[in-house]
Amino acid sequence: MRFVQVAQHAEDLKRAAAFYAALLGTEPKALYDPPGLLFFDVGGVRLLLEKGAPSSLLYFEVGDLHGTVAALKSKGVKIISEPHIIFTHEDDLLGPANSEEWMAFIEDSEANTVGLVSRIRTAGD
Repeated sequence: MRFVQVAQHAEDLKRAAAFYAALLGTEPKALYDPPGLLFFDVGGVRLLLEKGAPSSLLYFEVGDLHGTVAALKSKGVKIISEPHIIFTHEDDLLGPANSEEWMAFIEDSEANTVGLVSRIRTAGD
């Protein structure tokens, strides 16, 4: 079994397409309107944006959390929570051993909360 698709609420597909294209650095894969379905490919998993979907809390891994948040802030994206450390991974149970997991939270164009995640290797590794 593998993860295939996740859905996120979007009132305005055009606005959501622009926001997620900029955030993900890629254009949508498909738009079917009607009935109002917008798809992105995120690492082989489909992100479906549609009006009938419930709001979900999505987490996207980014290479440079602080830089990404600064760039989004400069574009007027609402920052809900600035970058902060969530957890230090001593083993590889939930992330790379000897790394820190950092997160920040933003608001997308449709008023959904989106998490941004970076894993940073700690000293000595």
